[in-house]
Amino acid sequence: MRWTAATATDFPIAGYDVFQGGALKTSTTEPAATVTGLTPNTAYTFTVRARDTRGNVSADSTPIGATTLDPADDTTAPPAPGNLRSTAKTSTSVTLAWNAVTDPSGIAGYDVYRGTELAASATGTSATVTGLSPLTPYSFTVKARDGYDNTSAASAPVTVTTDDVVGSGEYAKVGYFVQWGIYGRQYFVKNLDTSGAAAKLTHLNYAFANLDPVNLTCLQGVTRGTTQNPQDPDQGTGAGDADADYGRPFSAAQSVDGVADTGWETLRGNYNQLRKLKAKYPDLKVLISIGGWTYSKFFADAAATPASREKFVRSCIDVYIKGNLPAYNGAGGPGSAAGIFDGIDLDWEWPGAEGHPGNHWGPQDKANNTALLAEFRRQLDALGTPQGKRHLLTAFTPADPAKIAAGWDITRADGTPSVFDSLDFANVQGYDFHGAGSDNSWEPNRTGHQGNLFDDPQDPYSFTFSVERAVRAYTDAGVNPRQLTVGFAFYGRGWQGVAAGGVNGEWQTATGAAPGQFAEEAGTRGYANLVATVPGCTVYHDTQSVATYCYTGANGQWWTFDDAWSIAQKTAWVKQRNLLGGMIWEMSGDTASGSLMTALDNGL
Repeated sequence: MRWTAATATDFPIAGYDVFQGGALKTSTTEPAATVTGLTPNTAYTFTVRARDTRGNVSADSTPIGATTLDPADDTTAPPAPGNLRSTAKTSTSVTLAWNAVTDPSGIAGYDVYRGTELAASATGTSATVTGLSPLTPYSFTVKARDGYDNTSAASAPVTVTTDDVVGSGEYAKVGYFVQWGIYGRQYFVKNLDTSGAAAKLTHLNYAFANLDPVNLTCLQGVTRGTTQNPQDPDQGTGAGDADADYGRPFSAAQSVDGVADTGWETLRGNYNQLRKLKAKYPDLKVLISIGGWTYSKFFADAAATPASREKFVRSCIDVYIKGNLPAYNGAGGPGSAAGIFDGIDLDWEWPGAEGHPGNHWGPQDKANNTALLAEFRRQLDALGTPQGKRHLLTAFTPADPAKIAAGWDITRADGTPSVFDSLDFANVQGYDFHGAGSDNSWEPNRTGHQGNLFDDPQDPYSFTFSVERAVRAYTDAGVNPRQLTVGFAFYGRGWQGVAAGGVNGEWQTATGAAPGQFAEEAGTRGYANLVATVPGCTVYHDTQSVATYCYTGANGQWWTFDDAWSIAQKTAWVKQRNLLGGMIWEMSGDTASGSLMTALDNGL
């Protein structure tokens, strides 16, 4: 039914209520409505009342009578619609169109089915089905309904595969922002803006959130640092930095919008700056990264049972997606971080394999990892689908085929679920193939490329690592390339006491890790620091393996890293392989002008 719109007097019209007798049947904001759930061949009387924005209600309209149709008067179904086709699609929706049909009783509407499930209804010849998953094939049919509710046979089906999360022909550029960057590195969320990086990124991962060692929930609201001993099995137990996350007031000079915190806001710190960054770059997706090398100790426990998985996931969604931060130093509270995080990134290092000393792990982790990701997907969808929103779920996954096999179900060949049924995409480790640790563990006695694109025949190690080899482990198992990004290192790994020989120090003996950018991080320097502070380090490009390194000469330092040249070669390969894009660990290593980010953006 339709009526003439009411004229506002003191306040604007907010809507209309339709009554049948004294019973409210439906409400609408437009001067038209459809009342359903009526009995066939029955007379009804309806009235309408207008409401303004202050809740004032008009008198009833003049009553209108209507009699529903008698189905016995027409039992012939209309013809099936023809030429069902897809006219547009995104990662979560498909728009369909079809040819109109006619019926002596008139066509009341069309119903679109996804398989056997009613997915959408329309009065015209097109409809958009929402709430779909990326890179997933769906079969649709459409049926016509006449005025007597006779329904046609289904149209011929059409199968449509949804887009990936960034869209056909586009590429993801995923950067990690580290919580602790605001200290020694003096790298703030604002630097993402001033360097030009924020305008080029598609996704930003905030690293890292920890797991509560007792409750096995997402941990927030604590400030406790890690020890400096990387071999301490409790290095990350119970650690966190709520001050950096949402308690610390930032000055105007440190703020994205140039406005200082007063210190009385319920949200301060990095989270408030992320909110400001998103206001400036509304297309940027921000995810909370849970775990990492130091915070993965209790993942296996949280994933161990259906009950523990449900509890863990529920807690993470409550804190980060709903934004219910624990109270901390006058900050936090219900909804205080709502709208900041668009999804969750899991950095479990590593399911089914040893990572940081002291980590809990075992062969059961592989199945539990798949189940944990499925639980995240279930709860994220349960929250987002009614809102018309898909919350992202990503993961950091290993380059080592042994670690993939131990902890990641990546194929459906045997009929078991795949982690990629739940993930929007995975960020594949593309670095740390070789290096010397800060305590001279790992590989202190021989140099080696940390992020080479191709295998290097000169590599003397017992197992050869490369980006190409890592990606092939996934794609050979049937993973869609558009669910994979490749990791790029915005930092270098270095050795000292490197013997002369080879090709400018490649694969030569060394005496240990070179001095790092920070005293506790020997063997590691951010790219900008490396090129500015290591004297006499001549840069070379290995065109065979596609790797960049520099060498100061015999008995000197040798560093392996990405630069604009290697990034250009790798991004060309990413596009040639039709991968989703690139991931960066981590943003503070770039120059103030964002030269590496610019190279990645130019390449993709």
